[in-house]
Amino acid sequence: MFKYVEDFGCKVLGTVNEVCQGRTFRSVSDIWGTHFSGRSTIDHMSEIDETKSFAEFSSTGVSNSGNCASFLGSAIGSNDGSATARAIPRVAKHEQKFVFWSKLLVVLVLIFAMCAVATTTYLQVVGEERGDFEDQFAAYASEITSVSRQKANQLFSALDSFSVLIASEADMMSSNTTWPEVTIPHWSLKVTKFKNVIGADDPVVLFCPIVQENEKNEWAEYVTRAAPAWYQESIDNEHRNYTVDDLMTMTLPFIHFYDFENNFVPTPVSRPGPVLPVWQSYPFETDPVNPLLGTNYDLMTGQRIKDLFEITSAILSPTMGITQVITSVDTTAAESQIMQPIFKEVDTEAENRTLVGIIWLQLEWVEYFQDILVDGSEPVIVVLTSSCPKVDALSRTILEEVGVISYEINGPVATFLSETDAHDPSYDALEVAEVFVNLDVDPSKLAEGQCVPTLTLHVYPTKAMEDSFETSKSALYTGGVFAIFTFTSLIFLLYDFFVRRRQEKVMDRIVRQDKIVSDVFPSAIRDRLYGENVKQSKMNGLVSDDLDPLDFDRNSSVDGGAPLADLFPSTSVVFADIAGFTAWSSAREPQQVFILLENIYGAFDKIAYRHGVFKVETVGDCYVGVAGLPEPTEHHPVIACKFARDCLKKMTETTRRLEVSLGPDTSELGLRIGVHRYEKFLAALYSALSSTLFF
Repeated sequence: MFKYVEDFGCKVLGTVNEVCQGRTFRSVSDIWGTHFSGRSTIDHMSEIDETKSFAEFSSTGVSNSGNCASFLGSAIGSNDGSATARAIPRVAKHEQKFVFWSKLLVVLVLIFAMCAVATTTYLQVVGEERGDFEDQFAAYASEITSVSRQKANQLFSALDSFSVLIASEADMMSSNTTWPEVTIPHWSLKVTKFKNVIGADDPVVLFCPIVQENEKNEWAEYVTRAAPAWYQESIDNEHRNYTVDDLMTMTLPFIHFYDFENNFVPTPVSRPGPVLPVWQSYPFETDPVNPLLGTNYDLMTGQRIKDLFEITSAILSPTMGITQVITSVDTTAAESQIMQPIFKEVDTEAENRTLVGIIWLQLEWVEYFQDILVDGSEPVIVVLTSSCPKVDALSRTILEEVGVISYEINGPVATFLSETDAHDPSYDALEVAEVFVNLDVDPSKLAEGQCVPTLTLHVYPTKAMEDSFETSKSALYTGGVFAIFTFTSLIFLLYDFFVRRRQEKVMDRIVRQDKIVSDVFPSAIRDRLYGENVKQSKMNGLVSDDLDPLDFDRNSSVDGGAPLADLFPSTSVVFADIAGFTAWSSAREPQQVFILLENIYGAFDKIAYRHGVFKVETVGDCYVGVAGLPEPTEHHPVIACKFARDCLKKMTETTRRLEVSLGPDTSELGLRIGVHRYEKFLAALYSALSSTLFF
């Protein structure tokens, strides 16, 4: 069927004798016109130089058929192209992208989880510390308010009892004396017991009978007569280094006040109405500046005490003045004055009781905040507010709408701070406010401008207290969470490292196997094979991470999968056979035979790849290729001829190069090539039974 020309086979759908033998051609058009004999003419011959004559392509030592072959080979020319690098399969690329985004998602989830858990842990620990701080402060505030209020209630209860005791003493002495000429026996001892009951260390307690204007002279005589007795009693009980004569020398028998406008000269009280002379006092002290005792000093000289007496006379119950800040050379203290009425009647339930005297008590409220908290307790701020405005004693103008005194309680010690609100406003939300003293006075009984204060305690925490509850737990726990997640991330990265190593090995295997597949099949067929295999795997529920490009028999035509088969309207088949191979190979070692075939067919493979010729197979020394598939082209005859020409040239070069190593007769080997054009060529590009079959 086929005849071969030793130098170059130019037969396409005809025999060598019909096309070339014994004929001369002027141009390529003559060859193609005769060659196709009117059956199918190549329309696009732009790659062939038709102006060249047959003589220009003559070759020494060849026949007409050889000249014909040379003419075709030269006219077609060569179009060498560099082979493009094969890329990683698209399946692998897709998987790599999927794995990358999956890893990124895992990392982001880990970071988010780490931040969320760390933040939650930190807030929870800080919240617990804040809760402990607030609970402890609430306990402190409750203790302070309850104990101080209890002390205040005990104070007024003790004052009432003391006033009843004085009334009882006077009633028992009524046969010998009448008001105001009353002296309380064992005064110092009774006051000492009283101060222990009220919980004050250094109170000032004064007993002041009410002396009417017509009783002033009799009162002066009574003082001169009765003072030595109670002076001696006080000296003995209080262990003073005085004598009665010394004290009597310092005592004025008349009721007096100190004239501030006249160098504090003691002046007899001449105003009308009752007076409140100081009679018995505790502690029994002398003023180093003023050599006189306080005996017979009229308390109502000052306007503030006069107002308190008027209120007490009106409501017939205890009253209290505003808290005053007293500043001395060494200390500054906030003092409050309480006036307790003394009635002639001992029965507290009696009606129309007669007011005959008062107990004047001056104390520091700071003493009522001492020894409430235990040693080691954190400091808190106590703000004592009065419902009555702060009024200037002389001008009677309002200085402040609300009187304010601030204390700090640090364990068992309480300290006066200032006559202002000294708490930190940032702790306003934690304020605990409780009424400290409420005398429950009927406002209707008070004259205009008069006020009996209600004292309220406002307790606040301090920054020092809050800081004492701030521990390193939050940092430790949060650091622990970060450490755990960091360790987990490192494990994940280590695992990812080993997985990547394994994937790189698998990918390397895939790439190498893909290269093998690419060598066997064109890229289009290779992609179709991959696509059909993956599609069939998904249909069958098979998911494989180790895609083997050569493993396509799981879903082959034997198992019901259809082979890849296409119909190509027109192709050109190239057959190449080594002339003299049988005799040559019989005289060679097998290794030499393989060296020859490997070099020749390896060079043919590169030429086929460059020209787009599909290599079908090699059988012994026969090489079969097809132009025009799997990518159809109407230039397939030209491509086939180019391929044949380059193969002849490469055959000559290779045999001459191998002549030294394979023997001198190696260069005598020739190549027979036949080119045949097929119409309606059916190509089974892949099936489970054969890699490539042609029909």
